[in-house]
Amino acid sequence: MKDFKKLVVWQKSMDLVERVFEVVGKMDMSEKISLGSQISRSAVSIPSNIAEGAGPNSDKEFARFLDIAMGSAFELETQLLILNRTNPNLASIQPDLVENTKEIQKMLSGLKRSINN
Repeated sequence: MKDFKKLVVWQKSMDLVERVFEVVGKMDMSEKISLGSQISRSAVSIPSNIAEGAGPNSDKEFARFLDIAMGSAFELETQLLILNRTNPNLASIQPDLVENTKEIQKMLSGLKRSINN
């Protein structure tokens, strides 16, 4: 069993979740219901899948959960780009969140590579 809380990628993805929730909190109600809900779920899915995969599973299982986390990270990036296009009031916040998401994608890829080697 791996201590997922010590993984930097898990820590950074938890920070990202907090920041995403702040942005969603600034959305109007109709956006929260549609895009905000989806953005929140994608963000939460990243550290959740890292944690689930780090349990008493094999490295192969862990790599599979990292793939799921990666899919959620790409989904989140797309949703943030959509938000950037549809809500000019929050556009200034998006580039930083997108960059953080891309950093997490790279870290997930590196972690998966290290597990597979």
